[in-house]
Amino acid sequence: MSQPRSWLFVPADSEKKIARAIDSKADAIIFDLEDSVSMERKAAARDILKGLAPRAGGPTWWVRINPLRTDHHKKDVGVFASADFEGVVLPKAESGADVVELSHTTGHLPIHAIVTETAASLFGLLSYREPSCPLAAMSWGAEDLSAALGAASKYDRDGGLAFTYRLARSLCLAGAAAAGVQPVDGIFADFKDEDGLRKETEAASREGFTGKLAIHPDQVAIINAAFTPSDTDIEQAQAVVAAFEAQPDAGVLSIDGKMVDLPHLRQAMAVLARARPI
Repeated sequence: MSQPRSWLFVPADSEKKIARAIDSKADAIIFDLEDSVSMERKAAARDILKGLAPRAGGPTWWVRINPLRTDHHKKDVGVFASADFEGVVLPKAESGADVVELSHTTGHLPIHAIVTETAASLFGLLSYREPSCPLAAMSWGAEDLSAALGAASKYDRDGGLAFTYRLARSLCLAGAAAAGVQPVDGIFADFKDEDGLRKETEAASREGFTGKLAIHPDQVAIINAAFTPSDTDIEQAQAVVAAFEAQPDAGVLSIDGKMVDLPHLRQAMAVLARARPI
């Protein structure tokens, strides 16, 4: 089974928005109990999740709980006993130790960690290689990091991400690759800017991310398309794999006049893995 391309956030206290998300083409839904739900609504949001009917196809279900060692976190973990959730999303993770700690209270459900939301988190990206972590994915976030650093803006004068946030993004990608889990790009906040989303998502795919967080159902189609290999990509990958299968002892081969080696084979196999149905 392929990794989710689109991870769609939905406030867990809105039954209307939840219904729309479930009917969307997202690969995964993240029912949010953290930032998009006010303190006064968190208990109601937990009750809504506990009352969900069993999942019947469609997107897989995940829950973003509140950060470790908070009062609401302790209450949030109770929702996993009564509904059909695939895994848990941990915000403000600072190390692999946080993932291990969470796994002890969630029955070792798969965990998607958001790993760049605090200043300290930027120094712990290699720690997620902990072999006992039930870690499935790592994503990054600039909004909370910007607040944690006391920044006036996460953008530079040209309108692009400032260096600190580009660094956080790159560290997340490298950390996920080192841990052998899915690297997931962060949100694109302006859900009405389809061209901007397409440009950012296609760039993320080229760089090595295999999925992206979404904040609105209208973003899902663009994200899914960007992380779905084209027919040409699949044909080229199949040609590389077939060539090495025909000559398994070869380290370097020529295909259509181009030299390919073992890194190309690994890339081709990754393309074919992403081409499999979710």
